[in-house]
Amino acid sequence: MAKTDFSAFLVAHPHSILVEITEARGSTPRDAGTLMLVSREAIWGTIGGGHFEFMAIDNARQLLDGQGVAVMDIPLGPEIGQCCGGRTTLRFSTVTASLAAALEDKLLRETEVEPSVFIFGAGHVGLALAHALSPLPLSVTVVETRAEALADLPPEVSRRHVAMPETVISDIPNGGAAVILTHDHALDFLIAREALARTDLAYVGMIGSKTKRATFASYLEREQSNRADLERLILPIGGSTVRDKRPSVIAAMVAAELLGVLLGQTTSLLCVNS
Repeated sequence: MAKTDFSAFLVAHPHSILVEITEARGSTPRDAGTLMLVSREAIWGTIGGGHFEFMAIDNARQLLDGQGVAVMDIPLGPEIGQCCGGRTTLRFSTVTASLAAALEDKLLRETEVEPSVFIFGAGHVGLALAHALSPLPLSVTVVETRAEALADLPPEVSRRHVAMPETVISDIPNGGAAVILTHDHALDFLIAREALARTDLAYVGMIGSKTKRATFASYLEREQSNRADLERLILPIGGSTVRDKRPSVIAAMVAAELLGVLLGQTTSLLCVNS
């Protein structure tokens, strides 16, 4: 959840309880450190859903009424209608001004270390991708030469209005991603050449086709660039599992591709609750 969402929740619901997973053993829906806020009328975040979360919400609201307990140790088994098999310890705290400030600082620090995704181009696909990535644990920046194209971006997304987008490649943090989908093939090629010159980026992708990839290969040869760099370019982006050219579908496929690269595959056994 974004820090802005957290702050807005506390402004709207100042009397809230913080629910924190302090220990997770075995198979659990969320890990230690996961947070949720509960007020009498609303909830921010999730600790995993299911009956386990309903129990936590009920206890938090009892605490708001002067009852409830400060700690819950919950087995995630048949006795509560879940099949994860693990065990989770929850801590409940009344949100004070000092606790709220500490939580905001924690969320800000977490945001600062989120993987960075720079989207070059805010056309139909770029805009759809920005919206698809905005709720995810990624730091997203959209780079455009056209100021008006940046108007409809989600508030969580950073904006860069520049005349020469290829110069922004140097600003991408180590391990970040460059997704190239401008309105101009020549500009795409300039940006991609700069991005591929950096070997520390985790992902360099360009919208297009096999024909565009071949054209870009010829461009690299004319520019006397290292043709081996082409092997690191994802083109077309989004894979080939779903052949659908609607911007929202392409955005969903690219978002999944980026998550696989930037966040990696979890090695722990998780269970998912609806």
